[in-house]
Amino acid sequence: MSKRKIYHVTQNPDGTWKGKAQGGQRASVVANTKAETVSKTTGMAKNQGNSQVIIHKMDGKFQEERTYGNDPYPPGG
Repeated sequence: MSKRKIYHVTQNPDGTWKGKAQGGQRASVVANTKAETVSKTTGMAKNQGNSQVIIHKMDGKFQEERTYGNDPYPPGG
């Protein structure tokens, strides 16, 4: 099974929002609103297949997780 690609949606210091692949150097998506950034980032994640989007609040804390592709839930064991 291929490794899951993980994207994080976070707010920039200037108030814009970014969607960035975990471990990536630059943001894949930058937009003025959180909703637009989430929409574009989840679209990319769906195209990747086995991926996950982790959405953060304005303060950087975890808000929501969306998984696409082969979701191992419920986990075995």
